[in-house]
Amino acid sequence: MKTKLLLTGALLSLVGCASTGTPVTEQVAAAHTHGHPAPVIPGQAKLYNETLNPRQIEHPDHLGFNDLHIQAIRHLIPDTHSVHDPKLQVIVHHHCKAYDDGTFVCMMFPTGMKDQDKPIGFEYIITTAQFNTLPEAEKKYWHYHKIEVARAHATFPDLTQEEAAKILPAVHETYGKVMYFQKPEDQYPLGEPYVVIVQQMPEQD
Repeated sequence: MKTKLLLTGALLSLVGCASTGTPVTEQVAAAHTHGHPAPVIPGQAKLYNETLNPRQIEHPDHLGFNDLHIQAIRHLIPDTHSVHDPKLQVIVHHHCKAYDDGTFVCMMFPTGMKDQDKPIGFEYIITTAQFNTLPEAEKKYWHYHKIEVARAHATFPDLTQEEAAKILPAVHETYGKVMYFQKPEDQYPLGEPYVVIVQQMPEQD
């Protein structure tokens, strides 16, 4: 299994299932046997989002949280209030799954998504419209990606520049909430889970 699969966007469309009467899982299994691309059948409903999932045919999604790989700094709580704190520069790897309701959930790894890598937390991502429905007391935990994507130096390492350019406007109009259940330096999850308020990180270049 390739570890850098770029598979972004909503995973499966139930339209294809409804039109054929075949369960979605059977469709996917038949279409992607042994990881080979699914044959293109004229008139058949696509099972992926062409904009957010530009390589779904070449790299079918088997694991779920491998759809979109994002790298970003400023996602770990620094040990000091200094803008030079090294934790501000640590890259956190996000491996995301998109859902039909417009939300994303990104499992976060300190190294990547290789065989023995374990997630240390996750980022829940919602649209601007969904953010606007949140209680006011809750909104402080969420960061606006149109601002924070640039400050976090976020990149899409598995995408071409053209693919990233198509995705970025949609990503900008989302909000994220970062939650950790483990500190990266700990061997096991210790203590209580915690939320990182990204927009309160020290300012830096």
